[in-house]
Amino acid sequence: MAEKQSNTFDSIMAELKGGHYRPFYLLMGEEPYYIDLISDYIIEHALSPDERDFNLTVVYGVDTSCPKIADMAKSYPMMAERQVVVVKEAQNIRSWDALENYLEKPMPTTVLVICYKNGTVDKRKKFAQKAAKVGVVFESNKKKEYELPAFIEGYLRSKGATADRKSVQMVADHVGADLSRLTSELDKVLISLPENNRRVTPELVEEKIGVSKDYNIFELKNALIARDVLKANRIVKYFDSNPKTGSLYGLLPNLFIYFQNLMLAYYAPGNRTEDDVAKFLDLRSGWAARDYIAGMRNYSGMKTLQIISKIREVDAKSKGLDNVNTSMGELMKELIFFILH
Repeated sequence: MAEKQSNTFDSIMAELKGGHYRPFYLLMGEEPYYIDLISDYIIEHALSPDERDFNLTVVYGVDTSCPKIADMAKSYPMMAERQVVVVKEAQNIRSWDALENYLEKPMPTTVLVICYKNGTVDKRKKFAQKAAKVGVVFESNKKKEYELPAFIEGYLRSKGATADRKSVQMVADHVGADLSRLTSELDKVLISLPENNRRVTPELVEEKIGVSKDYNIFELKNALIARDVLKANRIVKYFDSNPKTGSLYGLLPNLFIYFQNLMLAYYAPGNRTEDDVAKFLDLRSGWAARDYIAGMRNYSGMKTLQIISKIREVDAKSKGLDNVNTSMGELMKELIFFILH
């Protein structure tokens, strides 16, 4: 029976690990990480090593066409329960008509996997609708900046490791939302951990990933929350001399999310205790609300509103709007000065 509900990465992987394979998978989206994880799992587990020689076919969109893919999918497995056909870089395929026809009656002994990266097939098209009826349609979306800490913590946990808040944010700020690169950098750290101490520290992040434990976006944000002018200016000066260590593009989303939540925190009911604010902002614990309690001590509601407006202005200027020649470094200094004064 076709899956009617939206498919998530976790639900798809749970089904695959349970040994249930659909006849068709359309894996698409801007984030290739999850597309690769699903397709690689199918390649590794849908067939035994002995079965792969005759029953696994991997082709690339630039080298094939839908009529050829349909022909491959219609063939029978050799001395195996199923065959697997994987089409990588399927975004290079122009017409889906032949596969649309194939999906009218797909081969029950074929697992056909279409990997469509850096974009999506229009879900209103008949091809996507038929795909959803007979198999799995999965859209892999880019992670937002604020989602990265939870992703990092989950990845480390899956490898039997933990990390403190600062280490997690250092990695998120330095690497960004490219999940393939992010997990690769985390693996560098994980390899170095001894079996009897699986905890990631800022010192280890500094050593293995190359981001300073003292001069990073996490520390700059903390300095701004505390309204520590000296520390904030010291970090901004370091960024200006070492542009690769901290960019305006990495800083703006962090500050916008913080001050946006700080503005909301002023409306928290009760006495604005850590627990009150955490519950109102849907944070994981009262401890997570400490930055907002500190922010309310150091910034008025009006100043917070002005800061949010300034962040929007600087973001627009960083993209070339009403900005002829102001550098990223100067824009960062302008924003930090405005926040602190």
